[in-house]
Amino acid sequence: MKHMGTMLMRKGPFEEIVMGNTALVRAMVEVGTRVVTSYPGSPTPEIATAIQSIPQEDRSFYFEFSINEKVATEVAFGAAINGYLSTVFFKSVGLNVASDTFVQLSLMNIIGGMVVVLGDDPGANSSQNEQDNRHFAHMSYTPMLEPSNPTEVYAFYKEAARLSREYRMPVILRLTTHVCHAKEKVAFSVFTPMPQDDTSRFDVANGPYIPLTTEALIKKRKAIRKLAEIETVADDSALNLLIDNQNRNRGIVTMGLPYLSLMDVLEKASRKPDILKIGFVHPIPRKRIEAFVRSHDEVKILEELDNVLEKDIKSLAYDAGLKTRILGKGDLGAWIGEYTSDKVQDVLADTWPDMFPVRNPEPELPEIPLRCALDVVIAAHFMPSRKSCPVRTLRLPTLAATPLAISLPMRWGRS
Repeated sequence: MKHMGTMLMRKGPFEEIVMGNTALVRAMVEVGTRVVTSYPGSPTPEIATAIQSIPQEDRSFYFEFSINEKVATEVAFGAAINGYLSTVFFKSVGLNVASDTFVQLSLMNIIGGMVVVLGDDPGANSSQNEQDNRHFAHMSYTPMLEPSNPTEVYAFYKEAARLSREYRMPVILRLTTHVCHAKEKVAFSVFTPMPQDDTSRFDVANGPYIPLTTEALIKKRKAIRKLAEIETVADDSALNLLIDNQNRNRGIVTMGLPYLSLMDVLEKASRKPDILKIGFVHPIPRKRIEAFVRSHDEVKILEELDNVLEKDIKSLAYDAGLKTRILGKGDLGAWIGEYTSDKVQDVLADTWPDMFPVRNPEPELPEIPLRCALDVVIAAHFMPSRKSCPVRTLRLPTLAATPLAISLPMRWGRS
């Protein structure tokens, strides 16, 4: 059996079947990440598992579980302004804890580069909500990339690190539950170990690092200019993918997991629409999207959770005077849950019933009394894991005896 730690530190190129979270760690190794911090929470804990499979003396970077997400973010930020490429990762709602610090990062001159890896959770598989953290990217003027599979997790992290170093600002890599846990064969590149240089490069001349009053306004102006430059990068990036099915009547703009589900659903379509899959979700590749929308009569925006991309594209189309019909969210169900293949087929069958067949209803399962189901689950005796998600490891008797619960991890203690 292959040892994960040995595999991740292999110097030559190789191919291996890994999950997205594991592919991410190999990318960290290859690009020379020096400091990695985290607070555990699903769907990201396997990132830490992969890191910890590497003996500490063999790791090319420092790793720690911090006391919470805010501290983890600040430790990574401290390393980055000291000249070292850093990464912080945590689950979706972890960004709420880190936000007081996080929203200031794009205002800073981050000389070493810093990648913020978010594990968003459509479907609330292990979280208390389905929050869409693309809103944080907009609010904080921070670039965001979103991969759809383990190969892209690996490639997108490397691009995020490159952008962050070049533009000296944080870059978000937004993963979702299925992307974190999906497995596929990934082709990895060469790892060339470099001598560890621990020289401090912090210099107040790179600041100021106190974004108060007028300084904050000056820094905001710089952050917006950097975003405009990165938009140009996004337009020319190979992270975007155009699939030309010779259908000038209908097209779909999508990204992340919805793209993979779409590819499954297309096997059942009577005719295939053209597809533009974007890798940059903020800032979006405006010129590329405008050209795609302009060349079609109807364009469907296929995205999980909130209508973030829909609003961006409709605004773009209005400013450009485009006459294309842009189709966004339909009924309430389109705003909720993971965009699995079944969900995407339902959405597209509702949008274009002449192209996508309605799914056959699933057979109804026999109803199990709730008390009986709870007894079965409680008998399994859930116990917290040091590296798992607190929301997933709470004992059900505790919940059953509690009339009100909010911010569960904060109230019952974090694992």
